Amino acid sequence: MVTMAYLPLILGILPSFAWLFFYMEEDPHPEPKKLIFETFLAGAISTFIVLAFQNAFNNWAAPRGIAQYSLLSFLVLGAIEELFKFGSARLVTKEHQKDFDEPVDAMIYIIVAALGFSAVENIAAASNAQQAAFETTTLRFIGATLLHTLSSGLLGYYWARSLLENKRNILFTGFALATLLHAVFNYLIIRFEPVIIPTTFLIIFALFILYDFEKLKRVEDR
Repeated sequence: MVTMAYLPLILGILPSFAWLFFYMEEDPHPEPKKLIFETFLAGAISTFIVLAFQNAFNNWAAPRGIAQYSLLSFLVLGAIEELFKFGSARLVTKEHQKDFDEPVDAMIYIIVAALGFSAVENIAAASNAQQAAFETTTLRFIGATLLHTLSSGLLGYYWARSLLENKRNILFTGFALATLLHAVFNYLIIRFEPVIIPTTFLIIFALFILYDFEKLKRVEDR
């Protein structure tokens, strides 16, 4: 009985931990575990703040005829999530510049924050799914959790470039692209009930993110 009570928690964090392990293995110079934990926790806490802002937007949008599943709605809701995931990573790393000393660190830390964010979402989804908790976790592993790592990874790549080139507008470009990726995936999920099309979209996009990851690692080796 106790095991069943904790099942949503266990299944909820599994996808985030699996992706966390993957990205940690990709990091040529591992970051301090304490800082990784703090960033993950900050991302998790930001979920509740994001929910408040998203509810406020939905309450504002409904009387004005903005459909809940419209592309505009997805863009605004996605932008809120991307902003707070980035903010979580930035807040934690701001006081630890000695550990934020490589271009690829921008991608690592923001992805870790995104995984913390996604873990809370997954726990909520697994709790609501009840009997279908395992199936929900599997779908979120290849869907929502992967989306969060990719959209945040994309923003992290542009964050790194903005620091390397000292151009703030590059960061804004990354934010816009990450928001667009987030919105398009959510739109595809609603538009096409089978998960094949949106999942294929993510897998293809993942190849570009991994390429960006490798580009930043090569910058470190120069």
